[in-house]
Amino acid sequence: MSTSTPATILFLHGFGESREVWTEFTRDFPDQYRLITLNLLGHGTNVHDIRDYSMEAQARYVAEQLRQKNAERALLVCHSMGGYVALAFAERYPEMVAGLVLFHSTALPDTDEKKANRDKNMDFVRRHGVEKFMESFIRPLFAPSNRERLLEQREFLEDIGRATPQATVLGALEAMKNRPDRTEVLRRAKFPVFFIVGKEDIAVSVESILPQLALPAQSHALLLSDVGHLGYFEEADLTRQAVIDFAGMVFGD
Repeated sequence: MSTSTPATILFLHGFGESREVWTEFTRDFPDQYRLITLNLLGHGTNVHDIRDYSMEAQARYVAEQLRQKNAERALLVCHSMGGYVALAFAERYPEMVAGLVLFHSTALPDTDEKKANRDKNMDFVRRHGVEKFMESFIRPLFAPSNRERLLEQREFLEDIGRATPQATVLGALEAMKNRPDRTEVLRRAKFPVFFIVGKEDIAVSVESILPQLALPAQSHALLLSDVGHLGYFEEADLTRQAVIDFAGMVFGD
């Protein structure tokens, strides 16, 4: 990559998370990379005057932040909803994408069943609040064997989730429900794509990802046993090294 700025890696968190989920994950990255972590609209400390939670609005925000930081291109490492944002970003700003890591994420739209579940979740949040919702939402995202082993990490995510404004939770659920099919973004990608998949992921199944592996011109995959939707905690060392190796390939290090 020939720019005046160092090779940039941008980390995008998932729904009900914040940039803090990447703190430990990024601690041992090589010094030659410029690491950027953002709070997506409505998340973390970025909670003021948010009117549009759509993936497209999030993508515009990401582009604005990268431009402010003089990053012409970046490798995007994106968890779950962050991947939906990254795909919207890649659709509109493909020239700014050096590579893409879909970390438990998908280019497919919600199925009818998934849309119905989003509606049920929104109804639950309206009736019982964000705190009650997060108590039941986060635990199943870990593979069964990791739910007690990683209790500290689970509580960490629950704390972040509980601090997420109700407007954000509702707005993000609606936005995810309404996002379009972006498999064409993968098909047209001139950048390498790396899929990290948990074999016990209840949110993004292995079966739904396998056909997507064939879409990009250059595709890589890591399929993880005994991992659910949170591989950056469930297999932290393995996934960290995999992302570092992918970054080396993307930037020719």
